[in-house]
Amino acid sequence: MKKFITLTAILTGLLHFTAGAQEAAFKQGEKITYTVFYNVIGIYINAGTATFTTSLEQYNNNNVYHVVGEGSTNSKYDWIFKVRDRYESYFNTGDLQSVKFIRNIDEGGYKKYEEVSFNQQTNTAITHDGVYKVPARVQDLINSIYYARNIDYNAHKPGDKIEFSMFLDNKVYDLYIKYLGKATIKTRYGKYNAIKLSPLLIKGTVFKEDDKMTLWVTDDQNHIPVRVESPIAVGTIKIDLKETQNLKYPEDSVVRN
Repeated sequence: MKKFITLTAILTGLLHFTAGAQEAAFKQGEKITYTVFYNVIGIYINAGTATFTTSLEQYNNNNVYHVVGEGSTNSKYDWIFKVRDRYESYFNTGDLQSVKFIRNIDEGGYKKYEEVSFNQQTNTAITHDGVYKVPARVQDLINSIYYARNIDYNAHKPGDKIEFSMFLDNKVYDLYIKYLGKATIKTRYGKYNAIKLSPLLIKGTVFKEDDKMTLWVTDDQNHIPVRVESPIAVGTIKIDLKETQNLKYPEDSVVRN
């Protein structure tokens, strides 16, 4: 069991898309919980969890959303590879642009802490290692999913590629996600009318750059990822939405029968 369960890997699967922001598809108090399943011998095992919580706070005298993403292995797998990761993003309530990003990870004994501050006037990212030039409207790893939940997929046709940029590990990644159309998906916890997507992956993560990943998000105003499937370095991974709390809009995508 390698770093398949790291929050970086989970987020890589969930977050690779963005577009112009509309009215926020979320609100303070929202909480989303995922279960991560891992398959190496033909059987999926419940390997870990990831949660995302949203609050409304003040940062530099401005109103911002503060999103915390936490990921961990189930305790019975800690002896193989223990993970306790925490990511934080602060971003504007208006244009949803990132102003601060924090990563605090503990993965199999490897620990790393970093902070990134984004200056939108100078288009720079400031880290402990220096100042880096970034594109306008660059995203961090966490806030990209919340920014992306405002995409109007009805304005796209199957095969369209939606491009964006993300800053991670002192580097700008130019990425895209391909819109594949509408579909119905059944997960471990429910059945949904969904939007089907295929992201370009970041080279150097637990996912291979040329791997085929498929992502489904709810076909409603919430646009919450409900399923991610992908081969990884060893085996395959499946991430399913388990629970939601305090969503802004009704869960109209849930198939009740």
